Amino acid sequence: MIRVWLVLLMALSNLLFSSAAVGLENSTVPEFINIGVLYSFNTSVGRIVKIAVETAVDDINSDSTILGKTKLTLSFQEDSKYRGFLSIAEALQLMATHTVAIIGPQTSTTAHVISHIANELHVPLLSFSATDPTLSSLQFPFFIRTAFNDIFQMTAIADMVSHYGWREVIVVYGDDDHGRNGIGALADKLAERRCKISFKAPMTPDAKREEITDILVQVALAESRVIVLHTSTSWGPKVLSVAKSLGMMQNGYVWIATTFLTSYIDIDSPLSSDEMDNIQGVITLRMYIPDSKLKRSFVSRWTNLTRGKEGNGSLGLSTYGIFAYDTVYVLARALDTFLKQGNQITFSHDPKISELRGDSLHLDAVKIFNEGNLLCKSIYAVNMTGVTGPFRYTPDGNLANPAYEIINVIGSGTRRIGYWSNYSGLSVVPPETLYSKPPNRSYENQKLLTVFWPGETTQTPRGWVFPSNGKLLRIGVPKRVSYREFVSQVQSTDMFKGFCIDVFLSAVNLLPYAVPYKFVPYGDGQSNPSNTELVRLITAGVFDAAVGDITITTERTKMVDFTQPYTESGLVVVASVKKTDSNAWAFLTPFTPMMWTVTAIFFLLVGAVVWILEHRLNDDFRGPPKKQVATILW
Repeated sequence: MIRVWLVLLMALSNLLFSSAAVGLENSTVPEFINIGVLYSFNTSVGRIVKIAVETAVDDINSDSTILGKTKLTLSFQEDSKYRGFLSIAEALQLMATHTVAIIGPQTSTTAHVISHIANELHVPLLSFSATDPTLSSLQFPFFIRTAFNDIFQMTAIADMVSHYGWREVIVVYGDDDHGRNGIGALADKLAERRCKISFKAPMTPDAKREEITDILVQVALAESRVIVLHTSTSWGPKVLSVAKSLGMMQNGYVWIATTFLTSYIDIDSPLSSDEMDNIQGVITLRMYIPDSKLKRSFVSRWTNLTRGKEGNGSLGLSTYGIFAYDTVYVLARALDTFLKQGNQITFSHDPKISELRGDSLHLDAVKIFNEGNLLCKSIYAVNMTGVTGPFRYTPDGNLANPAYEIINVIGSGTRRIGYWSNYSGLSVVPPETLYSKPPNRSYENQKLLTVFWPGETTQTPRGWVFPSNGKLLRIGVPKRVSYREFVSQVQSTDMFKGFCIDVFLSAVNLLPYAVPYKFVPYGDGQSNPSNTELVRLITAGVFDAAVGDITITTERTKMVDFTQPYTESGLVVVASVKKTDSNAWAFLTPFTPMMWTVTAIFFLLVGAVVWILEHRLNDDFRGPPKKQVATILW
C-alpha cells in the first residue's frame, strides 16, 4: 500500500513539475524574433531599403528600452521579378523561416498575390511602397501599409487640376494593379470636381521605347494637353525621355508625375544635364516628412551608411528609405507591446496544407503564425514619433494626416511650389502649421507658388488644343446675295466673314475647351437660301449647327435650339441730325409759317361753328360780345 502511494506521489510530482516547466517556458521572452524582408535588392529602391532596414534593426537591438533582451534578426529574400509566380515561391520560402512579419513587397502587383498567402498563414505584410488603394480593402486584413495610400496622392492631383481650371486630363500608366487602380482612384476624384479623364494610355510594365513612342504619338493627337504620368521608377523616366524627343515638352503641355519621379531624382541625384532636360517643367509629388531633429540626424547619417556599399558612390536618400526605417520601428514597438501583454510567438501546421496528397513542393515547412491577428492589432495601435514624424493609424487603416510636397523641376534642380494635405488641401505653408486651425478648403485659400511650365514659361497653359484626329463640327452658313454685312463667303476661298461670323468666333474663343469645326456653305449663291430649310437640315444630320442672320420663329424653335438673340430686326425711323439755335420761339420750328396760318384759320373756323351751334341753346355763349369771343377761344 505504501508503494502505491509512493508511486502516486511521484507521478503527481512529475505532473506538477512538468506543468511548472511548461508555464515557465511559455512565459519566457524569446531571445530572437525573425523578420522577413522581401524586396528586389538589385534595384536602387531595394538597395536603399536594405540599408535602412539593417540600420533600424541595429539601432533597435542596441536600445534596451525596446524589446528588452529580445533581438531582431532579418531574413532577406530577393524578389527577383517582383511579380508573378516567382514572387509566390519566394514568399513561401521566406515564410518557411518562421517569420512573424514580412517587410515588403516592393510593388502592388506582388502585394496582391502574396496577400492571399499572408491571409492563410496569418503573417502581417508591412509595405511602404505598395500604395495601390485597393490593398486597403477588407479582402487583405494582413496587409498593412506604412506609407501614404495612393488615394491621397490622386486627390492631390485632382485638386491641382481643378485649381488651374483644367477640365480634362490624359493619363499614361502601367497596365498593372498599381497603375489601373491608381488611375481608377484618380477618375473618381476628378469626377467629384466635375473633371474627367479624356484619354487613357496604358502601357505594359516593361514597355520598350518603340511601344512608348507609339502610345505617346496617340496622346499628342488628342485634345487635352494635361498629362498625368503614373508609373514606376524603372521606366517612368524613359517615358519622359521619349516625350522630349517627340516635342511634347514644349509650351502648352502640362506634365504631372506621381511620386516615382521624386524618388528617381532623390536616389540618383545629381542627374546628368540630358536627364534634367527631359523633365524640365514637370510637376511631381513627394511624400511629405516634416522637419525634425530625428530627420536631420538620419539624413546626416545616410552618407556614412551608404559609403562603401555602392561601387559608384553613395545612394541618395529618398522617402522610401525613411519610411523603411520607421517601418522596422513600428514593428518593433508593436512586438514589444505584444510580448508585454503576455502573448507568445507560436507556429502550427496548416491543416489545409496537410490534407494535400502527393505534395512534392514540401509545403509542410510553411506554418501558420498563431498570434498573427494579435500582432496586427498591436501594429495598428502604435502611436509614436519617428523620423517620418507623428505615426499613427486612423480607424480605416490609413496613416493619419497624409501630406505631399508639390515639386517643380527647374533648371538643374527642383523647387517646392507648395504642399497638399488631406486636412487643408493646397497651401504654401507646411501642413503641420495648419492642423491647429479649422480646416479651410475654400477656393481663395488654395494657393501654390509660381510654376515654370514646359517651354520655360510662367503663364498657366490652357490645357487643351484643337485635336488633330477629332471630328469636325459641320457649321452650315447661308450663301446670301443680300445683307452681306451679316454673313458672306470670301471670294475663291472656304472662309466666311460678317457680323454673325464674328459673334460665333468670339463665343468659341471664350469656351474653356476646344471646339473643332468647319464652315459649310449652303445655297447656290444666286438667290437667298431658305433659312427654314437650313434649320431642317440640322435635324436631318446634314449640319451640326448653323450660323447666320436666321430669324427665330415659332416653327423653327420646334426643330432646333437657338442662342440668345444678339441683334433685332424691325421698322425704324431714320432722320438727319441738324444743329439749330435754341430760343424762346423754338416751339414754332417744327411747322412752316404757312402751316401755322392754316392752323390758326382752322382754329377760328372751328370756334365760329361751335358758337353758331351753341349760341341759341347754351347760356355760356351769350352775353356781351367780348365774353362770347373769349368763350369761343377757350
